[in-house]
Amino acid sequence: MTNYPIDMNVHPEVEAFFDEPTNTVSYIVKDPASNACAVVDSVMDLDYAAGRITHESADKIISRIKERGLELEWIIETHAHADHLSAAPYIQQELGGKLGIGSKILTVQETFGKVFNEGTEFQRDGSQFDALFEDGDTYKIGNMQAFAMYTPGHTPACMVHVMGDAAFVGDTLFMPDGGSARADFPGGDAGTLYDSIMKVLSLPDEMRLFMCHDYAPGGREYAWETTVAEEKASNIHVGGGKTREDFIKFRTERDATLGMPRLIIPSLQVNIRGGEIPKDKDGRPMLKVPVNGL
Repeated sequence: MTNYPIDMNVHPEVEAFFDEPTNTVSYIVKDPASNACAVVDSVMDLDYAAGRITHESADKIISRIKERGLELEWIIETHAHADHLSAAPYIQQELGGKLGIGSKILTVQETFGKVFNEGTEFQRDGSQFDALFEDGDTYKIGNMQAFAMYTPGHTPACMVHVMGDAAFVGDTLFMPDGGSARADFPGGDAGTLYDSIMKVLSLPDEMRLFMCHDYAPGGREYAWETTVAEEKASNIHVGGGKTREDFIKFRTERDATLGMPRLIIPSLQVNIRGGEIPKDKDGRPMLKVPVNGL
């Protein structure tokens, strides 16, 4: 494991916002020593059947930040999500802050730029974001230092963001009874995902882990916070000493049975643009549906 600047003495305040239609958890993360905060993995609401975009989920986060008198410094995307649309530009317009994602978003932009037959006006250089993180890059939220860990496998651009004793794992891990995310999207790889999970589980046992999704397996209550120690002991896909070979076999067989996420087509078009909705030649917001393209 790279020598990351871990500081378990910093305990940020973490407030979760659960979006049940997409099973997504967004977070406000506050520096314990100032009023600075970050937002992680925000959600823009989409009525797909009606083609209608709204912002109720983002407005809850914006209202909470204003209510608490916080200063938004960063809007973090753990990866280009395939199951929900990012509300980053809407939140940035209301509150400011820098938008950051992993530098391998360029690979994702290139891949899906072809899938959606995007023209030359779609820049595949990550310029839709304010910061493109490399493995180990650090940034500040007020007085709190945060850093990015490169954790590919689910997608080529996945990163875990560590802020004090809290790590936001995106889709790299689920709760112990949920296991792990799929690895069959373009650029995904089960073996690489296992290696990334082991990297996350090499963090201190007491590190708090915050999930991007929860599906309440077995009908339990929704949950999104665990620890490295709990994942190592009981994660159903990688815990208790399961081998890389076991994981690759299970993950590959499991992924072959899964359908595409319900919102993958709109999500990818929007999220590779940093949350902006594409427009047609007349400037109208418009989404494409590639036939037999995924």
